Amino acid sequence: MKTAAVIPCRFQSSRFEGKPLATIGGKPMMWHVYQQVTKAASIEVAYVATDNADIGKACDELGMKWIMTSGQHLTGTDRVAECARKLDVDVIVNVQGDEPFILPESIDAVTNALLQSPIQGLAATNGYGVIDTQEDLNDPGVVKVIFSASNLALAYSRLPIPLAFRKDASYYRQLGLYAFHKDALEFFAATKQGPIEESESVEMYRFVEHDKPVLMVKVEESGVAVDTPADLYKARQIYDKMNAPRA
Repeated sequence: MKTAAVIPCRFQSSRFEGKPLATIGGKPMMWHVYQQVTKAASIEVAYVATDNADIGKACDELGMKWIMTSGQHLTGTDRVAECARKLDVDVIVNVQGDEPFILPESIDAVTNALLQSPIQGLAATNGYGVIDTQEDLNDPGVVKVIFSASNLALAYSRLPIPLAFRKDASYYRQLGLYAFHKDALEFFAATKQGPIEESESVEMYRFVEHDKPVLMVKVEESGVAVDTPADLYKARQIYDKMNAPRA
């Protein structure tokens, strides 16, 4: 099967306008994501997906493949679905454009889980990690997930789930790293948001609410997702430390 990675990069953002073009070590953040994606053994080709001409121009200047998409998409997966219709591939991996240090091994884990799974009708695989701080547990920006014994997603929520009512519970965060079969993306784009997706604003509910299985895959986290200028400052510090000359 042919695989492609798509990196959605939107210029407009309520918390950080122009985020994909914000520089780390002299290069736009999306460039760093693109470099990490191309290191993944499971990915044959990578594209930036954007609705902004300035981002497209920067991609041209940096030798990055890109696709112009509609500015009307409700979610990043809708944008990826538009790209899927234009690509001659079987599997599409959605990699967030604000993870400059995403690990190639994590991309491979999610991609290979989809390629190798025997589950009939599997729509997608979705990376997850462990929540180990009370701050993250209570943060509605951190999406929590619970899953079955076979690692199929049961529910996502911005509130802590499961509730530690009778005993302590383990908590897991959903990561914005997904692999899809192409026909699953066609279903996604053709299907309206359900009531839970509209309420929680978690796009994987497009599948879960319609009984389409999503396999959760535990991966190593990069540790940095850039949502705000403060996050960018942290990412620059990490980059400088990683690239400081050794004594």
